[in-house]
Amino acid sequence: MTNAEQILQTYFGYDTFRAGQKQTIDNIMSGDNTLAVMPTGGGKSLCYQIPGMALDGVAIIISPLISLMKDQVDALQALGIPATYINSSLTTGEQQTRLRDIEAGNCKFVYVAPERFESSVFISAIRRIRIALVAFDEAHCISQWGHDFRPSYRSIIPNLKQLPDIPVTVALTATATEEVMADIQALLHIGKHNVVKTGFERENLSFHVVKGKDKATYIRSFMKEHQDESGIIYTATRKQSDRLFEQLTKRGVPAAKYHAGLTEDERKQAQASFIHDEKTVMIATNAFGMGIDKSNVRFIIHYAMPMTIEAYYQEAGRAGRDGEHSDCILLFSPQDVQLQKFLIEQSLIDENAKQNEYRKLQAMINYCHTHGCLTSYILEYFNDDDRTGSTCGRCSNCLYRHERIDITEEAQMILSCVKRMGERFGVSLTAKVLKGSKDSRLHQFRLHTISTYGILSAYTEKELTERIQFLVAEQLLATQDGKFPTLRLNQNSVDVLKGKRTVWIYTAPIPSNETVDYHEDLFSALRELRKRMADEQDVPPYVLFSDATLKELSRYFPETKEDMLSIKGIGEKKYDQYGKAFLTTVKEWLRENPDVSRPVKIAGAAPVPKKKEQADDRPSHTISYTMFQSGKSIKDIALIRELTSQTVEGHIFKAFKDGHPLAWGIFFNEEEETAILAARDELEETRLKPLKESLPDEYDYTTIKAVLVKNELI
Repeated sequence: MTNAEQILQTYFGYDTFRAGQKQTIDNIMSGDNTLAVMPTGGGKSLCYQIPGMALDGVAIIISPLISLMKDQVDALQALGIPATYINSSLTTGEQQTRLRDIEAGNCKFVYVAPERFESSVFISAIRRIRIALVAFDEAHCISQWGHDFRPSYRSIIPNLKQLPDIPVTVALTATATEEVMADIQALLHIGKHNVVKTGFERENLSFHVVKGKDKATYIRSFMKEHQDESGIIYTATRKQSDRLFEQLTKRGVPAAKYHAGLTEDERKQAQASFIHDEKTVMIATNAFGMGIDKSNVRFIIHYAMPMTIEAYYQEAGRAGRDGEHSDCILLFSPQDVQLQKFLIEQSLIDENAKQNEYRKLQAMINYCHTHGCLTSYILEYFNDDDRTGSTCGRCSNCLYRHERIDITEEAQMILSCVKRMGERFGVSLTAKVLKGSKDSRLHQFRLHTISTYGILSAYTEKELTERIQFLVAEQLLATQDGKFPTLRLNQNSVDVLKGKRTVWIYTAPIPSNETVDYHEDLFSALRELRKRMADEQDVPPYVLFSDATLKELSRYFPETKEDMLSIKGIGEKKYDQYGKAFLTTVKEWLRENPDVSRPVKIAGAAPVPKKKEQADDRPSHTISYTMFQSGKSIKDIALIRELTSQTVEGHIFKAFKDGHPLAWGIFFNEEEETAILAARDELEETRLKPLKESLPDEYDYTTIKAVLVKNELI
């Protein structure tokens, strides 16, 4: 077992690394600057925490938000790892005390805000210590092309040069387009071979777009369905936050609110009440959330459409960090588009940058109108090639759009109208022409004289606008970027007009709770225990154990320390600190419920989920590969799919042979690869068994097969 694996098991309670983690850690340990692009909840923090513990010196973690620092420092300290943070929330005296502690060697991890690097006192102190690594968390903030670009973050780069010896730098982010990744690589001198990209998909998130419903009414109904669940509702303005907060609190919903109009103390208090599970719902503007490490957020509702897919996926990704099923719901109305255009126009960026923002806004609008798979739409936006053309089977479009209507004839009328209008006008004016509006602008441009004027007069302008936006989202119509995008025909439009392509449109319910496969009364008892213990230590509840771990305890009912250590998320350190109290609660529950049956013998693996009603018609090896890429271990996939580990290995290697990428660092390192290839060259017989026998015992069949598959020798 490597030192990194030992730290993973002892401190964090996991047997195996998730996809991309080992490769990133190996790169850092080898001194190679690295960019890691992993989905939220994919375990990015472990990628620098484990090397930070293994390497000599202090790990400097640069984080853009104060909340992230405190959460992660709390979590490290709870594991007995010396860590601290320095930011503007501390007094000058407190900062100086912490700097002295750092210089005295009392800290392994130091979390700092970007502006600290503008302080000569801070730079002077850091110059006197040995640095293990520098990590840029939320690294998309460095890039001028990122959706949350922060100049203060980018200005760190020249200031870092004042430090005499930085062994290695790592950048981590969950949302980065190709241009953002290229920008980060150039700034931090990261080679293309040291980019670890595991894909953007979060298999536990279900995406939903809701249109044409009263937003306040929808949220009240949703809250009835999801009582006692933790969630965030994002609003576009402070006024919306205040109004919704008032409505929900009047109805007894334990809610908090967070926006820039509140005092710093009010914001801190609201955040603390949410993090500590005293308030279940946070109503906030986008000022809240980046870096919030609350693992049991079960839903994210956007009260209005965000400006970009990057911003939306970043905010929606705050749900389900513990891997449990969670819902991400966007409540769309046409007014959202006008608000975002107004914000772009009011910004102080140059004209080229504005055009880029309008292009991103159009992609967000298309997301709200597509009838295709919402998950696939997001993944394709980020050029996540592994999922191109496939569907998730869990978003609102995949689940609920069963009744479809053939609107080919209407689509042909709309496309014909765009053509007759000279492809010079936008959605609004096109809808008016189709409706036969008396708007003076139609007379001004003599659009009331064309043959398609009033051809769809039975529809409202709102319905026609929706139809046109749908055609744009499905790429049956094109737009030219800008504040007022004009409609253009493309090849797909021509195919529809010639009758070569049929156009279908679908007709969606409030997501309901999944059927649970654990004992809810035991889960509730464990949550109450966790809350009491967390309050005593003044830390957020999830610092002790995540909801996912409590659900595992409520499925398998461990009765010994050995059983407890088989549960994901419980390592030796966590057991020593908290395990006995939770074990006692489980045993007491078992005494009161003697007839309960266990689903499977405790083995530290994920539970067998209930089979989906809808069959997955993808090839079996593709399903296994997709699960592996999302972070599940071979052992977990075998249990979930009721296959042998050898079969799952075969699936994964077959997917590689089909052209899908694999992070080989999960299976072997460079030294192991060299040894296996050298041993094979010396053998006359190239079968696996003689090769295995010629190698040291620690070389298992999986490692050997992986090397041979990578090098196309089997």
